[in-house]
Amino acid sequence: MSLESWRERPRRVLDDPAAMRAFAHPVRLALHELLMRAGATTAADAAREVGISQALASYHLRQLAKYGFVEQAEARDERERPWRATSLTQEWSDTEQTPEASAARGLLEQVIAERALSRLAEWQERRRDEPDAWRQAGGIGSSYLYVTPDELAAFDQAFNRLLEPLMARIADPSERPEGARPVLLTTLLVPLPATGTGD
Repeated sequence: MSLESWRERPRRVLDDPAAMRAFAHPVRLALHELLMRAGATTAADAAREVGISQALASYHLRQLAKYGFVEQAEARDERERPWRATSLTQEWSDTEQTPEASAARGLLEQVIAERALSRLAEWQERRRDEPDAWRQAGGIGSSYLYVTPDELAAFDQAFNRLLEPLMARIADPSERPEGARPVLLTTLLVPLPATGTGD
């Protein structure tokens, strides 16, 4: 998939509190992540990968489909019923300021952060056994910035533009160079309260 094709793909903007709550589930996030990484996958294969029963995988895939996160993919034969992700990026709108929407967004953000921490713990467990190049490349960092809302939004947009060529590889394995593997990137842009020192 070319970068131009990637840019033309629909991006899911979540503004429905019910959809946010439905997505804010560890098993559903794991299934959605698998479909993004592996492409079209049956419930049976997804269940094995995620470590749950086929019945549970089927249930959660149907729930994801109900809210438009996944859909049935074309099957090679009648016995298969593969699923695929409908979009490869998820964003959520902050236009709805209702308590329900705010709570749903907060729940989704919390579950995503917890999943990222779980992935970090898994990496820490196996890091010693990884090749030097991956041990040095992977990790975690933290910084503080002083920015205006416009500057923060511009930073976020510029960062996302840098990611686009790499994100395009999700949908097209032929674009992945030899030695490439999936990497979880979780960004947190958290405005902090001003301190009492005049900032």
